[in-house]
Amino acid sequence: MRNCVNGRGGYDRVLMAVAAFLTISASQALAQSDGAHKSAAELAIEAAVPMPEPANVPPPTAGDFKLDNAGTTASISDAAKSDIKADIKPGDDRATDIKAPETKAADTKPADIKTQDSKPSDMATAPVKPDAAIPAAAPPAAAAAPAAEPAKEPVKAASNVPPADQPVADKLRELFSGKTLRTFDRKADRAAAEKFYAARDYAPVWTQAGGLTATAKGVIARLNDAASDGLNPADYPVPDFAAATTPDALADAELKLTASMLDYARQAQSGRMHFSQVSGDIQYPEHPTDPAEVLANVTTAKDASATLDSYNPPQKLYKELRKKLAELCGQGDGPAASPIPDGQVLKYVPARGKKPAEEVMDDPRVPQLRAKLGISENADDTRYDARVAEAVRRFQDSVDLKPTGVLDERTVRALNSPKHDRQIDTVIVNMERWRWLPRDLGAPAIGDAYVILNIPDYTLKVMQRGQQVWTTRVVTGKPGIHATPLLSETMKFITVNPTWNVPPSIIYNEYLPALQQDPTVLERMGLRLERGSDGQIHISQPPGEANALGRIRFNFPNKFLVYQHDTPDKYLFAKEERAFSHGCMRVQNPDQYASVLLNITEPNERWTPERVRGMYGSSEIDLKFPTPIPVNITYQTAFVDDAGKLQIRKDVYGRDATMIALLKNARGKDLEQVIAHAQPNYVRPAGNLPSNVNFASNSGYYPPGPSGPSFFERLFGGPPALQPPAPIGRRWQQPQQRQFYAR
Repeated sequence: MRNCVNGRGGYDRVLMAVAAFLTISASQALAQSDGAHKSAAELAIEAAVPMPEPANVPPPTAGDFKLDNAGTTASISDAAKSDIKADIKPGDDRATDIKAPETKAADTKPADIKTQDSKPSDMATAPVKPDAAIPAAAPPAAAAAPAAEPAKEPVKAASNVPPADQPVADKLRELFSGKTLRTFDRKADRAAAEKFYAARDYAPVWTQAGGLTATAKGVIARLNDAASDGLNPADYPVPDFAAATTPDALADAELKLTASMLDYARQAQSGRMHFSQVSGDIQYPEHPTDPAEVLANVTTAKDASATLDSYNPPQKLYKELRKKLAELCGQGDGPAASPIPDGQVLKYVPARGKKPAEEVMDDPRVPQLRAKLGISENADDTRYDARVAEAVRRFQDSVDLKPTGVLDERTVRALNSPKHDRQIDTVIVNMERWRWLPRDLGAPAIGDAYVILNIPDYTLKVMQRGQQVWTTRVVTGKPGIHATPLLSETMKFITVNPTWNVPPSIIYNEYLPALQQDPTVLERMGLRLERGSDGQIHISQPPGEANALGRIRFNFPNKFLVYQHDTPDKYLFAKEERAFSHGCMRVQNPDQYASVLLNITEPNERWTPERVRGMYGSSEIDLKFPTPIPVNITYQTAFVDDAGKLQIRKDVYGRDATMIALLKNARGKDLEQVIAHAQPNYVRPAGNLPSNVNFASNSGYYPPGPSGPSFFERLFGGPPALQPPAPIGRRWQQPQQRQFYAR
């Protein structure tokens, strides 16, 4: 019995050792699994702490422990002993493996547990070669953990996008990262939009938690009201945000509104069509929008609608046209545009001859007629008086009806025509042309002074500090190839007693054919004919009272080689329509014009027309401006006069008709493309001139070389070929015949 009890105690110790080993192994495995979830910083700290190397030993067996016969044996009750005896039969091997039923941990001594002995009976031995490499000890588990750890994704910064908008932001990121996005027609717009949204983690700007922001409402209001600016609202579609209930739909609507907003800002500032689409004789400085700047300005503004509206022309004349457009369309504070009913023919007969009294008809339709024609005085008056008859006459003239002043059936039909009738279209294309002009018409250094010439009105005005300083009548170019070009340049100097350098177009189209018929015609006209060594022809007229340019020329260098000047043909200024020149602009009172401009640029010199006329003579004199004055040549067939009335002028060059047709043909954004126009190329005459044509001596005029100065150099100055540079504003000329004034 003692041997049985002693054998059971040894068996219990083995079980306890195995349990201890399993507990330690499980703890190490748990520690390693925890390490896999630790941060990189924690792993780095643990790696820096020295750790003991783990013992690489097999699990213990029963042979590793000694039986303690001298130890205290647990008492077993008689009942327990009888149970054991009954259970164990003779010869049963379990009799040697039975331990005490319970052994406390405190009873287990260090001497009781030993490491495994390397005995022949315990393990199979294998021969070891002398040169066999001994495997290195395993590195510490903690130190090896970072290397064995799988690669992690970079830590992302916390997003500033509200959780409710994150799905839309994710969809916007996806749209920009793909190659199928077709919302933006222009690369610059897409690039600016992508940069804008990336800077805000692709958070939507027009919605928050699916609802429209105040900024979006302002932008949408401006786009919906594009017609009031003479633009087409259909060109700036507004997506249906109410129907956008998913992140995909909201992201799509977000980008569509952004694209429409950028399109509106660009066309409000630069126009729906490029001026080259209309004609080759238009040249204004371009001022395109910066889409990145538009996005920044509109999305950060307190009033997005007003900010977007600011891309329209700021000039007073443009804003006045916008008011009149609203009145014509029956909107705003202007008169209503209700249709006029049919009725009797109305006419006004003034008092004349034996009829001392005027004949005025009375009709209940007249108040509507007054409202339609913009007559605010006596708005409720039912009399068809002289004022109403004159307004009807002007309207008839503007729509190509016979201007009789009689309200007949045809006139009523024209007044009741659809909204896009001739008069409304005329206002719209004039608003479009204002978009081509520079934002700042004047020069800030001289009180925002500038010159503005209106071709269809045949008038020139000098403006300063927003007020008209001076005005005069002008003669402009004939329709066709001699039409006066539209441009914005700066007037740099005035020439008193100018030489007329005949333009190449006149030389080759008019004078050379005339020489074939009459070899002496130029000599009798007082013109000087010269030919360069390369065969090109130059014709000029010396200064004098009979000079075609008169006494003064106003120079603003431009590629069209046009300018403003005096003229000996003063009688043309008395005509109502004054399109008679070859493209240059003739000024009615050039001495007054010169003194006004000189006083603006030199306010302390006290220039007068008399002082200017005192310089008349036979030698050219250049008067250079210290500050150049901008000159704007415009084509305003519709404008509001000083009395606040809409004025309509004849489309003398057909610019209105061309633009109306382009805007109605639905070519859309194709109209913004630039069209290259061929420029006339004048070469030496193909045939020989008559033998008896008299050429002037070239001595003192042409410098040595194959040809003389170009026409531009003769006209506006600049160094001729093979000559030292001349002062700015001065052309190469015989020194004794020219004076130069520069203060």
